[in-house]
Amino acid sequence: MGKLRAAQYACSLLGHALQKHGASPELQRQIRQLEGHLSLGRKLLRLGNSADALESAKRAVHLSDVVLRFCITVSHLNRALYFACDNVLWAGKSGLAPRVDQEKWAQRSFRYYLFSLIMNLSRDAYEIRLLMEQESSACSRRQKGSGGGVPGGIETGGPGGPGTPAGGLPQLAVKLQLRVLLLVRVLRGHPPLLLDVVRNACDLFIPLDKLGLWRCGPGIVGLCGLVSSILSILTLICPWLRLKP
Repeated sequence: MGKLRAAQYACSLLGHALQKHGASPELQRQIRQLEGHLSLGRKLLRLGNSADALESAKRAVHLSDVVLRFCITVSHLNRALYFACDNVLWAGKSGLAPRVDQEKWAQRSFRYYLFSLIMNLSRDAYEIRLLMEQESSACSRRQKGSGGGVPGGIETGGPGGPGTPAGGLPQLAVKLQLRVLLLVRVLRGHPPLLLDVVRNACDLFIPLDKLGLWRCGPGIVGLCGLVSSILSILTLICPWLRLKP
């Protein structure tokens, strides 16, 4: 499935490049046809995915963390609805249900897809926040044990303190820099979370473009879809890179 998705978005990216560089209309048409066949093949292989998503939602209901339980359950429920709409689209494109309004069902499908990705990114943000708090607390304990001062060497007193205009902005910039460094350290130390953030962020451009909320163009959509697909294949090859639960 991941390879088909990667091939489909590679075709989308290739078609955009060919159009931009003035390739022959016949070659562009063949690439579009190949992309359409790959899309239809993916829809055929996803006929049972709604049931899988519902089962995943049932398992997520039992998570002890309230925020994770909500985000993961709602994400899987939206994925189930997304796959159900995708099944209707497949029936329409394959000729089994020729009266299906494909534009309407495609819009529904991408709306559910978008909601699922928003929940996934909310879950990622929550986990990042927890890990940053843990890392910050660990750094504070280490500094107290070694008799160190304020983390990062920030001086809070004196004439350049936060209460004075001269010292407020520089100190805020230093604090912001420390937060960014802490974020980088957390993501570097947790590759599954980093991959999940990048994959969901890339996927987000697809429904935003299809729903007309943020027009990115076929080139950006193809590139983001290809990167996301490669990362999905990577998590299949290396299961330890898959974010759990």
